Amino acid sequence: MDKISHQHLLDTQGLYCPEPIMMLHSKVAEMASGEVIRVMASDPATERDIPKFCQFLGYKLLLQQQESGVFIYE
Repeated sequence: MDKISHQHLLDTQGLYCPEPIMMLHSKVAEMASGEVIRVMASDPATERDIPKFCQFLGYKLLLQQQESGVFIYE
């Protein structure tokens, strides 16, 4: 798989629902069309919440994985 290039990083580690989603919503509102954000989270609820957020608002989820206890989304 090719490495995804992201222009923004949102580190929500240590925060719990609903804070990661609220922060993501604010951040994507500032982004230009076509830009990619990487979200790093420690809350397992993001495995459900971020894909639903993307689906509901029409954003494409390019990556969803877990590395060393950190949930990563792009």
